[in-house]
Amino acid sequence: MGDEGKRALFAKTSALLFPIDWPEPFGLVMIEAMACGVPVIAFRAGSVPEIIEPGVTGFVVNTVDEAVAAVESISLIDRNRCRAEFERRFQASRMAAEYVTAYQRLIDARDFTADLSLSVA
Repeated sequence: MGDEGKRALFAKTSALLFPIDWPEPFGLVMIEAMACGVPVIAFRAGSVPEIIEPGVTGFVVNTVDEAVAAVESISLIDRNRCRAEFERRFQASRMAAEYVTAYQRLIDARDFTADLSLSVA
């Protein structure tokens, strides 16, 4: 499904249920939902606790009963705020700027004198 199809689907969706049970390192589908203002109900595994802000972008649950309760509470999530949180945390330009900052810190911390001593014969 392309981006337009996803947007059309998410426009009619109250929430994304993400019943993960493995150590997912990122969970792009959660980010795609949040980009459309769709809150996420996800099981606590992998990156879920780092991505979902409970009560703002969705709910992090531990059991099926907690997931059911979260579905019943999904109307408490403001979709505009969910979208705004996506923009604040996951917009490409922000993420790229943070990569540049991280790389610059690594460059600044590197000991260039060690490199010079290797090139002297």
